[in-house]
Amino acid sequence: MAVTATDTKQLAEGYAKAWTSGDVETALTFLGEDVVCDAPSGRIEGVAAYRPFTQKFVDRLVKATVTKVLADEGSAAIVYSFDTPWIKDFRCAEYMTIEDGKIRHITTIFDRLPAAEAATAAKAAENTQG
Repeated sequence: MAVTATDTKQLAEGYAKAWTSGDVETALTFLGEDVVCDAPSGRIEGVAAYRPFTQKFVDRLVKATVTKVLADEGSAAIVYSFDTPWIKDFRCAEYMTIEDGKIRHITTIFDRLPAAEAATAAKAAENTQG
């Protein structure tokens, strides 16, 4: 059976819906065991390494919105917007390749500057309270 763009889009949407709602375990079921993620912080290889990477971010989410999912027969792109306690409307995109019904490679793209600025502001506030 040939894979269609609709199949790929549904897989990507299922993955995005799961982790943005806080269900990391379900999100991981969409990944191949040998998944590779290239993120601004570096390369993550395998589901075992991807779990804590994703959970750490999910634990900080206040709100997550999937803006758009675009797909063809072998890949998908997801655009997100997030709120955390420190950053509002933080934007991110993921491009993924899909083989044999599983996500095999994810490239995560986001601007690290808002996160760095929020960390600096939090540290400054902590120092003035201290």
